[in-house]
Amino acid sequence: MDLFHFDPNQIFGFFLTLMRVSVLLFLLPFFGGTLLPNMVKAALCFIIALAIYPMLSFPGTLMPANPWMLILMFLGEVLLGLLLNILVSFLFAAVQSAGSIMGFSMGFTLMNSIDPMTGASESGLGHLMNQVTTMLFLSLNGHLVLIGALAQSFRLVPPGGLLINPVLGEHLVAFSSQIFVMALKIAAPIMASIFMVDLALALVARAAPQMNVLFVGFPLKIGVGFLFMTLVFAAMALYVGRFLDELVPMYTLVLKASG
Repeated sequence: MDLFHFDPNQIFGFFLTLMRVSVLLFLLPFFGGTLLPNMVKAALCFIIALAIYPMLSFPGTLMPANPWMLILMFLGEVLLGLLLNILVSFLFAAVQSAGSIMGFSMGFTLMNSIDPMTGASESGLGHLMNQVTTMLFLSLNGHLVLIGALAQSFRLVPPGGLLINPVLGEHLVAFSSQIFVMALKIAAPIMASIFMVDLALALVARAAPQMNVLFVGFPLKIGVGFLFMTLVFAAMALYVGRFLDELVPMYTLVLKASG
């Protein structure tokens, strides 16, 4: 006599769903960052798994009976989470590169700080641009896009069905090529303004050799750089919004190529 009416297929299906949700959320940015306590992240994974289980779930028949196959399935989920994380990291890599370029132009190359999200050392302007991008990403509902990609992975990639193929590599290489282009677009106002300041200082040094151009040029470049950073902050919302519009088709192509 079954007192609790437990269906093993439903239990195994919920475990597969919880495994997909927990692995992906722990690897995605914002949800799996070091700033959130592990208990909070575990509770969030359990709540999301309960919320999407009635509509998006894996059948319990996909649960392997062999423990080695279960380990391989778990490793496939980890690779899928890393794959989704890489696509979002392209935006922040471009922003940090732009901050490094702007810091080099303004003379801030000796000032570095520690990123609390990754623990890596980065320039001061790169850290500032990263924080601004994070706020813009969240204010433009970028975290909902990540949850949408998680839900889309249930439809396109079954458990243990991740395939690493040349088409997937071609998509990643094509998307990664946008990092340097986006970094140059973001840093272009600062680079152009600093170039004009250097050109003006060169003409002044040519006309008045007795003037100490280096003493005047260093604070002048910093002031002009911070002045033109207002244009950069105004354009950041457009770049982040455009990236979010392109992120959904990027996730679709990558999930279809890997499923």
